[in-house]
Amino acid sequence: MTRLGYARVSTADQNTEMQIRELEAAGCERIYRDQGVSGTTTSRPDLDKMLERLSRGDEVVVWKLDRLGRNTRHLLELLDGFTERGIKFRSLRDGIVTDPDSELGGAMARAMVTIISAFAQLERDQLSERTRAGMAVAASHGRKAGRREVTADHGNVKRARDLKAQGLKPADIGKIIGTSRATVYRYLSMRTD
Repeated sequence: MTRLGYARVSTADQNTEMQIRELEAAGCERIYRDQGVSGTTTSRPDLDKMLERLSRGDEVVVWKLDRLGRNTRHLLELLDGFTERGIKFRSLRDGIVTDPDSELGGAMARAMVTIISAFAQLERDQLSERTRAGMAVAASHGRKAGRREVTADHGNVKRARDLKAQGLKPADIGKIIGTSRATVYRYLSMRTD
């Protein structure tokens, strides 16, 4: 039996550190992680690798149910697949454990999984509705959603050029103006017409 952990965060600037710590404390021998991958994404590379590697008697451990399934249906399909393949499952924060080789994780565990994942789906749907409503209000006031466009006339772009002209390296310029080195390169490559 191998205990495998799975951690996921939705954006690249989030990190899986807290999830990893708890999965390690739970005794996971190997932890798969998808960084910057939305839960609604069909393909999650490390989850796919873990699913291929699983064999009878293994245990999958997640920090919370919403880290695993895209939605309630997908989560239940995964758990059904675990049961059919003889794989145990544990969600640390939700307190859910299933074991196809024992009475643990029978009808009551499945009911709890369904309820918890349904509420998680409801929360995601409501967040999405609020986001769309906010974007509609912003549009009605003439504002566009998303990051503001940065042009060659922007203050940081001009400052980056001035600092480059003084002989500073892009990494140092980034520290001074508070951006990444990649952003400095983008600023320096902007044409001034």
